[in-house]
Amino acid sequence: MQSCEISADSTDDPLSSGLRRKRQPRIVVIGAGLAGLSAAKALLESGFTDVTVLEATDRIGGRVQSVKLGHATFELGATWIHGSHGNPVYHLAEDNGLLEETTDGERSVGRISLYSKNGVAYHLTNNGQRIPKDVVEEFSDLYNEVYNLTQEFFQRGKPVNAESQNSVGVFTRDVVRKRVKADPDDTEAVKRLKLAMIQQYLKVESCESSSHSMDEVSLSEFGEWTEIPGAHHIIPCGFIKIVEILARSIPESVIQLRKPVKCIHWNQSVSKEIERVADHNSDLPEEDKASDVFVECEDCEFIPADHVIVTVSLGVLKKRHESLFHPRLPEEKVMAIEKLGINTTDKIFLEFEEPFWSSECNSIQFVWEDEAESESLTYPEELWYKKICSFDVLYPPERYGHVLSGWICGEEALIMEKCDDETVAETCTEMLRKFTGNPNIPKPRRILRSSWGSNPNFRGSYSYTQVGSSGADVEKLAKPLPYAESSKTTPMQVMFSGEATHRKYYSTTHGAVLSGQREAAHLIEMYQDLLQ
Repeated sequence: MQSCEISADSTDDPLSSGLRRKRQPRIVVIGAGLAGLSAAKALLESGFTDVTVLEATDRIGGRVQSVKLGHATFELGATWIHGSHGNPVYHLAEDNGLLEETTDGERSVGRISLYSKNGVAYHLTNNGQRIPKDVVEEFSDLYNEVYNLTQEFFQRGKPVNAESQNSVGVFTRDVVRKRVKADPDDTEAVKRLKLAMIQQYLKVESCESSSHSMDEVSLSEFGEWTEIPGAHHIIPCGFIKIVEILARSIPESVIQLRKPVKCIHWNQSVSKEIERVADHNSDLPEEDKASDVFVECEDCEFIPADHVIVTVSLGVLKKRHESLFHPRLPEEKVMAIEKLGINTTDKIFLEFEEPFWSSECNSIQFVWEDEAESESLTYPEELWYKKICSFDVLYPPERYGHVLSGWICGEEALIMEKCDDETVAETCTEMLRKFTGNPNIPKPRRILRSSWGSNPNFRGSYSYTQVGSSGADVEKLAKPLPYAESSKTTPMQVMFSGEATHRKYYSTTHGAVLSGQREAAHLIEMYQDLLQ
């Protein structure tokens, strides 16, 4: 019987060819968001010395973007630290004194609904009427009860019936609608209000999930997303402070801004393209020309690497995966990219000279009475504003001034992004006048809004498990290339990180941080002898 042992000098050992003995591995991280910075920080602190971070934009932070206007800081991107127990983002904030000014109202225990705080949410109809508080509370209890049912399909392995189409939206709308209609104690008028509130609540849920509609979110997988215990927190001085803390220990020379990547050429053993790439760099050392990976930048520079950690968003992967990788990605990974979901959730900040809302009002929720029997949450382009689910009151006013924060998601958010500020401000003002019944509400003196969907460097806000996808697709997305079982070349040439690659914490900042640390840990383990 032939021996299965491989000698220390065998070329079949991907790490025996001198990489471990002669030099440190060259590691390129693509993206300077939370995942990329977390990976780079962990690698550098473990003793790696050849680390480069390439960032396409002119700033670090990715989908964290804090904008300072006057004395206040507004979050165009990530806003909440979701949970505290074991959350690395919470511990970074707490250890660095970022939560000292957080008010009691900015610590929310339990399931949050965008902004959760002291005060009362005003549910207003398009006829300018406020829905009575007791009706809202009754409906909210019913909705939350059905929401808990949606979690059980994954958590308890309950079978999904065909009627639901494996959709959170279809299931929720059907169950809530049947219960509302069957309630013997409600008048027909109250029932109609509650039926209209279903769509409003689903719009809020869509903004939280960053989906076009909850109809697109998988019912069988919805319960796998895991909430970290403890309160949710806002960082008054800006979420960008977390980014700055991560970057603090990374030398400035490591991060290259305005350095977009055109293509990642990987797996030399199956692609002659590497030779063509190397020919364009005649001044490269022979060792570099033999690299397993080359990162081709838009400015025509080719950067040799042993490992590349890709942290770009799922939206970018969906748009660019065919051209971003050479050779192309394995079919299994392409299918995962296509099956998983990502869409846009945008914010619209409106600043007013004086508040037109009462001191107890913490949000204005828009309930369209004509949507009581609606099935779809897709609107004609000219009616994009009907997808705005609410405006939250930012507090305390001593910090923010008199500011409302509106929420819109899906295809309608993309339409909003195409409009100019004047159009959006005027449209929102008209909506507020209509729903409050107050025709004298002035136009805001200032508007600020996000545009995550149309930004080519993001193409969406964050990911979700779309109907037809599962947590297994998240695992496939995170799986490094080339696949170890089919390759004798250097393993983990191309690695994947970012919120969409974390099976339990996708869509969150802590999911992004943990995914970056995960990929760094793989390399630290691989090179533990070199690093000692």
